[in-house]
Amino acid sequence: MALISFLGFTLLVGIISWWSVRKTDETSSDGYFLGGRSLTAGVIAGSLLLTNLSTEQIVGLNGSAYKDGLSVMAWETLAALAIVVTALFLLPRYLKGGLTTVPQFLAKRFDVTTKTITSGLFLTGYVVVLLPVILYSGSVAISGMFNVPELLGVSDSTALVICIWGIGIIGSIYAVFGGLKAVAVSDSINAVGLIIGGILIPVFGLMAIGDGSVFGGLETLMAANPERFDSTGNPGQEVPFATIFTGMMLVQLFYWGTNQQIIQRGLGAKNLAEGQKGLLLAAFLKILGPIILVLPGMIAYYYFEGGLASSDLAYPELVRAVLPKPLMGFFAAVLFGAILSSFNSVLNSSVTLFGIDIYKQHINKDASEMTVVKYGKVFGVCLALAAMFIAPLIANAGSLFNYLQEINGIYSIPIFTIIVVGYLTKRVPAIAAKIGILSGSILYIISQFIVGPKMVANALAEAKANGITDPVELSLVEAGAYPHYLHVMAILFVSNIAIMLIIGKFYPRKEPFQLEYTKQVSIEPWKHVKLASGFITIVVIAIYIYFAK
Repeated sequence: MALISFLGFTLLVGIISWWSVRKTDETSSDGYFLGGRSLTAGVIAGSLLLTNLSTEQIVGLNGSAYKDGLSVMAWETLAALAIVVTALFLLPRYLKGGLTTVPQFLAKRFDVTTKTITSGLFLTGYVVVLLPVILYSGSVAISGMFNVPELLGVSDSTALVICIWGIGIIGSIYAVFGGLKAVAVSDSINAVGLIIGGILIPVFGLMAIGDGSVFGGLETLMAANPERFDSTGNPGQEVPFATIFTGMMLVQLFYWGTNQQIIQRGLGAKNLAEGQKGLLLAAFLKILGPIILVLPGMIAYYYFEGGLASSDLAYPELVRAVLPKPLMGFFAAVLFGAILSSFNSVLNSSVTLFGIDIYKQHINKDASEMTVVKYGKVFGVCLALAAMFIAPLIANAGSLFNYLQEINGIYSIPIFTIIVVGYLTKRVPAIAAKIGILSGSILYIISQFIVGPKMVANALAEAKANGITDPVELSLVEAGAYPHYLHVMAILFVSNIAIMLIIGKFYPRKEPFQLEYTKQVSIEPWKHVKLASGFITIVVIAIYIYFAK
């Protein structure tokens, strides 16, 4: 029964997505890459949310909540503030310039080489890190929920490979052959199902610990471990409170404001007003994200008495324990949709970056739009195949959520730095942007993968030599041995900006940069954009104050 409902819901989403894009002009780059610049607020909001939700988020963040409690909600609630900044500051400039990709702005502001370097960094991060992690974590979830090894009579590793290739092939069909509109429509449908299914897990979890009462379960949970309902993280935890004022906001601003896989939905808006409404709707819904991405992990901590072998088991074990069997197929279907959404969204963004920023720019400058789309699709297929081969190799990568956040810092902060400087200054030259990207990436790699591990290892060895064996004390020693990676990001961000401004002072551009209005879409802002932005900001601050201990 569960398998039938899973297949039925998945097939329905596919049929609706095909029906919605059957008249899309795939010979037009705007039609393929940006959905014809016709996306409405609801589609943008739903697509943004589901692109962000996948198994590495759902399983990983709930695992962090199982371990650290409410403080990890920063990954969700602060995203709302980053989306507000994007709606007010970045999106009007993107649409004014008629951008298809974020690196296109860098070509106008600096030069083509800067744009190509940035596109290459995006693509490298997507194929080496993001796409394989999405495929791997999604395959683990689907294989476990349906017990694929027993169903097919194969080993766990073989079942994992089968699921990886199944998800990869289906996601590729959506992204490569349907374009952004197919991705966005399927995302919007799946978003509704995922929100419903995601809310069911904490509801049934609270009922399980509250003798059938949701509010009784919440009271029990808060009374049992009140210290875990603290919005301010402590040293040694994943999100210490100080980090939300440094690297946390930078990561959020990069992800929601400049990351191609996310902002491409806004770039496809029919006008600025629709884009702003879509972004702010997504921002408001992100405030509710902890209900799906944090609360289940906290419930699991109480339900299993903190006795799970791994924090990453918190979410799947809770689902298996509290969700009624008849609903398992539906939930598996919407989870499958979330996996597909993240995969095909990243893949579609990769195809766009390659087609517009690399093929058209460097390989065939005279290519027609139809040719650009054609070779973009070919590249997408190759990228998907590469990700499917890499995915099984990351089985021993450790905590996927932390792995993603830390590794992405190699390119996220350097790219965000040059975009910020590009928009806020007029005379900083192209050479400053190139130095900013290279120095940011190299210094971060040296910090996090050479200097940091060495200092932590020395501190732990000294602590153990002094007779410290308690895990809590050792975690505090580790936290104090080297700055948190989010603090490192902030330090490098400020350093890179200083370097670029100094270069701009002594070697400025000959002519100041001016952002021209291409008139591709209306850039008349939504009349309530400031009011809605202010309301969202106040709600986020109020939540932090209310839960602060």
